[in-house]
Amino acid sequence: MNFLRGVMGGPSAGPQPSGADTIQKLCDRVASSTLLDDRRDAVRALKALSKKYRLEVGIQAMEHLVHVLQTDRSDSEIIGYALDTLYNVISNDLEEEEQEENSPKQGDDLGSQFTEIFIKQPENVTLLLTLVEEFDFHVRWPGVKLLTSLLKQQGPQVQQIILVSPMGVSRLMDLLADSREVIRNDGVLLLQQLTKSNAAIQKIVAFENAFERLLDIVTEEGNSDGGIVVEDCLLLLQNLLKNNNSNQNFFKEGSYIQRMKPWFEVGDDNCGWSAQKVTNLHLMLQLVRVLVSPTNPPGATTSCQKAMFHCGLLQQLCTILMATGVPADILTETINTVSEVIRGCQMNQDYFASVNAPSNPPRPAIVVLLMSMVNERQPFVLRCAVLYCFQCFLYKNHKGQGEIVSTLLPSTIDGSSVSAGQLLCGGLFSTDSLSNWCAAVALAHALQENAALKEQLLRVQLATSIGNPPVSLLQQCTNILSQGSKVQTRVGLLMLLCTWLSNCSIAVTHFLHNPANVPFLTGQIAENLGEEEQLVQGLCALLLGISIYYNDNSLENYRKEKLKQLIEKRIGRENFVEKLGFISKHELYSRAAQKPQPGFSSPEHMMFDHEFTKLVKELEGVISKAIYKSSEEDKKEEEVKKTLEQHDNIVTHYKKVIREQDQELEELKQQVSTLKSQNEQLQVTVTQQVSQIQQHKDQYNLLKVQLGKDTQHHNSHGDTLQVNGIQLEEVSKLREELEDWRNRHEQLQGQLKEKDAVIENLKSLQLEMGTEQSSQPSSSGGVEHGAELQKELELLRTQIKLQAAEILKLQTENQKLQAMNSAVDPTSGASVAVASRSSEKEGRLLQELQSEVKVLSEEKALLQQQLDSSSSTVAILQDEKSKLQQEVAEAKKEQDDLLVLLADQDQKLSALRSKLKDLGMPVEDEDDIESGDQADEDEDGDEEEQD
Repeated sequence: MNFLRGVMGGPSAGPQPSGADTIQKLCDRVASSTLLDDRRDAVRALKALSKKYRLEVGIQAMEHLVHVLQTDRSDSEIIGYALDTLYNVISNDLEEEEQEENSPKQGDDLGSQFTEIFIKQPENVTLLLTLVEEFDFHVRWPGVKLLTSLLKQQGPQVQQIILVSPMGVSRLMDLLADSREVIRNDGVLLLQQLTKSNAAIQKIVAFENAFERLLDIVTEEGNSDGGIVVEDCLLLLQNLLKNNNSNQNFFKEGSYIQRMKPWFEVGDDNCGWSAQKVTNLHLMLQLVRVLVSPTNPPGATTSCQKAMFHCGLLQQLCTILMATGVPADILTETINTVSEVIRGCQMNQDYFASVNAPSNPPRPAIVVLLMSMVNERQPFVLRCAVLYCFQCFLYKNHKGQGEIVSTLLPSTIDGSSVSAGQLLCGGLFSTDSLSNWCAAVALAHALQENAALKEQLLRVQLATSIGNPPVSLLQQCTNILSQGSKVQTRVGLLMLLCTWLSNCSIAVTHFLHNPANVPFLTGQIAENLGEEEQLVQGLCALLLGISIYYNDNSLENYRKEKLKQLIEKRIGRENFVEKLGFISKHELYSRAAQKPQPGFSSPEHMMFDHEFTKLVKELEGVISKAIYKSSEEDKKEEEVKKTLEQHDNIVTHYKKVIREQDQELEELKQQVSTLKSQNEQLQVTVTQQVSQIQQHKDQYNLLKVQLGKDTQHHNSHGDTLQVNGIQLEEVSKLREELEDWRNRHEQLQGQLKEKDAVIENLKSLQLEMGTEQSSQPSSSGGVEHGAELQKELELLRTQIKLQAAEILKLQTENQKLQAMNSAVDPTSGASVAVASRSSEKEGRLLQELQSEVKVLSEEKALLQQQLDSSSSTVAILQDEKSKLQQEVAEAKKEQDDLLVLLADQDQKLSALRSKLKDLGMPVEDEDDIESGDQADEDEDGDEEEQD
C-alpha cells in the first residue's frame, strides 16, 4: 500500500514514479486484487488522478472501470468512484484553472474519442441505464452526469442505443420524480440532451407524462420568479414541442395551454426584474410562439390560437404589452408573441383591435404601437416587432384591412385624435428612410388580396402645402419616387405601388393617367447604374410590367401594345427581362422569403417584405411572357378572359343558388324534426289515455258485479240500508270517474286544436315549397311528413270514437243503476221512510250525473265536428300532395337539364383553359378555384356564427 500512500499524499522515500506509471500500477491492482477494499482504494486513486491525467486514465483504465461496473454492483461506493472517474475522463466541463492554453480544443477531441470508445459496446450504455435505476445517491447521481456527458459528445449514437434499449427512456423519466432536487435537476439536463433533434424520443418522453411533471416543477419553483431550474424545464419543453406536431397536439388536448396563463401575471410595479426572471419570461414567450408558429400546420396553429383566447392567455399577453416598466427585450418578445397568436385568427384579431392602452384618453393598442414604429428614436428590434404585429393583425383579416383604410378616407377622418391611417401617412413621407419603408410595407399589407380597398384608397387626398390643391396618395407616392430619395425609401414605395396596382385595373389606369410616370420608369430601367441601384431598376421593371399585364386598354396612349413597343424601342425586351430578374437574385430577397417575421440584422438590410416576395414569384414569369406576346395574342387572351369570367359568374351563381337551397333544406329538416318530436309526445299521451280507459273499464265492471250481488240477496231493513250505503258510495266514485272523463275530453280537445295548428303550418310550408321548383329534397320531405301526420290524425280520431263509446256505456250503466234503486221494496214503515229519503238523495245524484253525461255528449258531438273538419283538411292536403309531387317531377326534369348545361359549360371551360395554357397565361386549377370557394363558404359560415 506504499504506492497508494504516495498517490494520496503520504511521505515516501526514493524517486517519485511518473503519472503514467502510477496509473498503470493502479489499473493492475484493480484488475488483479481479490479484496474489495483494495479495488475500492485503487479506483478512488484513479478518480483523484483522472482530472490531471485525463488521457492516461482514459486509455489505461476505461476497460477496468467498466469491468468494475459489471462485477462490483453490490458495493455502491466503488461503483460511484468508477462512474465519477469515467465522467472526468469523458466530460469536457473542466475547471478554468486546470486548463492549459491549448487544452479546450484538445479536451473536446478527447471527450468525443473516449465517448466513441465507451459506446462502441452498446451494452455499456445499457449497463449505465441499469445503474441509473439504483436509488443510492452515490450511484444514481454520477450515473446521470456520465450519461448526460455521453449525450453531449455523441448525441445521435447514444440516442439510438437508448431508443432500442427496453424501457430505456422510461427509466430516465423516473428521474423527474426523484425527491432529491439535485438528481431531479440533473435529470432535466439529461432529458434536454436526450430529446435534441429526435422526434421519436420526444414522443416517448411526452407520452410518459413529461408535460405534467415539468409544469408541476415550474409551478413549484415559482413560475417566472423561479431559478435556473425553471429555465432548464422550459428548454426541455421547447425540445419536446418545437417542430413536433404530434406533441403539440397532445399538449393542446391535455389542456396544458391553460396552465401557461399564470406565467404571465405581472404586477403594477415591474421595475427591478432579476436577470433570471427576464430569461425565464423570455423562454416562456418563446414556448407560446412554438405552439402558434407560422411554420406549423394551419389547423394545429388555429386550434392553439383559439385555446389561448378562451383560456385568457392572449388577454394576459396584451396586459404585459400595455404595462409600464417592462424591460425592452421582454416587451419586444411579447409583441412578437402576440403577433403570432393573432395571425390569421379572426377571433383573436377582433379582440386585439378592441384592446386600449391605459392612457388618457384611451387609445387603441394598434395606434400606440404604430407610434413606436414610425418613431426613429425607438430601438430597431422594437420597430421590427411592431411592424410584424401589424402585418399579423392584417393577415387574412379583411375586416381589419377595411378599418385601417377607412381612417384615411375623407368621410371618416377624425381631427380630434390620431388614427392609424394618419400615422402611416406621416411615416410614409417622413425624413427617416426606415419609417418610410415600414409605413409603405404596412400600408401594402392593408391592401393585400383586397381589390375593393385598392379602389377605395384611390380616393385618399393629401394636403401638400398651404395654397396648393390636394393631391392623391398615389400621385404623392410617385412624386417622392421621382425625387430620387434614399434607396430604402424608393424600394418601400415601389413595393407599395406594385401591391396596389396588381390585380386592380382601375389603379393601373390612375397610375398611367399621370404622363410623367411611364417615362420615369423607362428611364430608370434603361440606365446603366451601380449594383446598389439594380434593385430599384428591377422593381421599376416589375411596376411597368404590372401596368402592362393588368392594363384594360382604357387609355388610348397607354394601351398594352403601345407600352410593349415603348419597351422594345427604349429598353429592349431582353434587357427588360434581365432587369426584372435582379429582384429574385438579390441576397436580401432570399432572406425575406424564408419566414414571415422580419429578421434583419441592421436597418440597412431592410429591403424586402415576405408577402411581397410571394407577389414577385407569382408575377415574374407571367410578365416576362406578356412582354413577348403579339397584339393578336393579347386580343385572344382578352376574349378568353372575358369568356372565363362569364363562365365563372355562371358557376358562382349556380353555387349560390345551391347554397341557398341547402340552407332551405336544412331549415325544413329542422321543422320536420320538430313535428316528429311533437307527434311522438302525442302518441305517448294517447297511449297513456288508452291505458287509463282500460283501468276505468275494469273498475266499472267490478262495481257492476258487486251491485248485482247485493241486489239479489237483500232481505231485511239492515240489508236495504247496506245496499243503499254501498250504492251511494259507488255512485260518488262514478261521479268522480265521470269528472275525470270530462277532463280527459278537454285535454283531447286541446290536442286536436294543436294538431289543427300543425296542419295549418304544414299547409303554409307546402305552399312555400310549391313556389320554389328547384328544391326537390325539401318538397319530398314535406309530403312524407304530411302523410305521417294524416295517419296520426286517423289514429287519434279512432281513439276518440272508442272513448265516446265508453261514455255511452257509462250512461247505460247509470240508467240500470237508477232502475235497480227504484225496484228495492222496503218491509216496514221505518224502512220505507229511510228508503224514500235515500231515494231522494240518489235521485238528485242521478240527475246530476245525467246532466254531466248530457254535457259530455255535447262535447262529443263538438269533437266529432272537429274531426270531420280535420278529415276535410286532410283531403285538401292529399290534393296538394298530388300537385306537389307533379311539381317535384317537373323540378327534377329541370335539374337534369341544368346538370347537362353545367357539364357542357365545364367542357367549354376546360377547352378555354387549355387555350390559355397554350398562350402561356397563368390559369388557376379547378382545385384552387374549389378551395377558394370553400374558403369563402367557411368565412361566410364564421360570420353567421358571429352574428
